[in-house]
Amino acid sequence: MSVVLVDSGGANIGSICYALQRLGVEAALTRDVETIRRADRVVLPGVGAAAPAMALLRETGLVDVLRGLTQPVLGVCLGMQLLCAHSEEGDVDCLGLIDAPVCRLHASDELRVPHMGWNDVKACTEHPLWAGEACEGWAYFVHSYAVPACAATRAICEYGITFSAAIGQGNFMGVQYHPERSAAMGMAVLRNFLAQ
Repeated sequence: MSVVLVDSGGANIGSICYALQRLGVEAALTRDVETIRRADRVVLPGVGAAAPAMALLRETGLVDVLRGLTQPVLGVCLGMQLLCAHSEEGDVDCLGLIDAPVCRLHASDELRVPHMGWNDVKACTEHPLWAGEACEGWAYFVHSYAVPACAATRAICEYGITFSAAIGQGNFMGVQYHPERSAAMGMAVLRNFLAQ
């Protein structure tokens, strides 16, 4: 099985590669169009900001490539947000594969932004990506923007608002948390993704 990580300038590449290696998969980091199109599985990682990430995808000719993929695609953290229609972060249009906005989380006396640390994820619909032990549990988050609960939401989390911890529509799916840092639950999600 060939797995590629799209080089969108994200900072969590190494940890995702290591997590996949523990599952017996060597994933290539690439911006090469044909390598991405031929891959059995595509991961869109990202830690950073939406506007620079989308600018890089446009500059490297990957926007239409990603939109046209038919194999399973997993967005992680910012990568999940990039699958959506529009982000308030930089007021930028994203890939538009999931009809949902990405909105800023708001701080309060009780809640700090960024939302950073472990939080409880609850499944709200069935999906192969979070089958079995991956359905629910504690996951590790680091983010200041989130996708509100929408038609594509497959799992939720609470942090001031109810937001999408996981989304899925067709072959495109994403998790707002970091599966590579989310212990057994995160590894189960990656295992399920490879088994799609």
